[in-house]
Amino acid sequence: MGFANISLLVVALNLRARQKTRLLSHLARTYPLTKRVAETIVSIVLLVLLAPVFLLITLAIRWDSPGPAIFRQTRVGKNGKPFAFYKFRTMHQDIDRRAHLAFLKAFVSGHISEGGNSRDVFKPAQRQQITRLGIFLRRTSLDELPQLINVIKGEMGFIGPRPNVVAEVESYANWHRKRLEILPGITGLAQINGRSSLAFDEIVWYDIEYAENECLALDMLILWRTLPVVLLCRGAK
Repeated sequence: MGFANISLLVVALNLRARQKTRLLSHLARTYPLTKRVAETIVSIVLLVLLAPVFLLITLAIRWDSPGPAIFRQTRVGKNGKPFAFYKFRTMHQDIDRRAHLAFLKAFVSGHISEGGNSRDVFKPAQRQQITRLGIFLRRTSLDELPQLINVIKGEMGFIGPRPNVVAEVESYANWHRKRLEILPGITGLAQINGRSSLAFDEIVWYDIEYAENECLALDMLILWRTLPVVLLCRGAK
């Protein structure tokens, strides 16, 4: 190969590398908007298609126990901004939640491992507080469906860290706060890699890994791997 041909090859490779860099840069710039538009459209479509399911679950909850069908709670979102988080109610109304909050703060602080035996101090009391229907809704993750409303409102996405309550965030170590730099999500890396069997620090490591590498390809992979987790009720509590 002559010198001229080598020079042309080098120029061609450099041009291709610059084109690839520009493409990746363009995708990175448009990713947040693309993700937001796609999630909003899909959430609206799902709300319409699943309207009969929402109605059936709502009626079943009201029949099973007194109280509203939708549980509303303040959670902490992106950049520490609080928002109203929605779930189908799975626990009895007007129960004392102080023990639950104490457990959550201890879990975040690392004093209790979600997979350890020490959690049994709290879990038996919680089982008594969960309604009959609530056990099924949690097991199948159907209680999470109202979070489609949070996605439409721009408070959550499909993929991201699960949002914590204020008491949990108050117990964060400094490095935990990095998970607040992106929108919380309905599912995420932690949910497909152990879910409730993980210690809080492990959950945060997965959240940070996603925050540093988020892209459409990773989002599609997480959504795909979420399907068997939900359908097979893996790690659901």
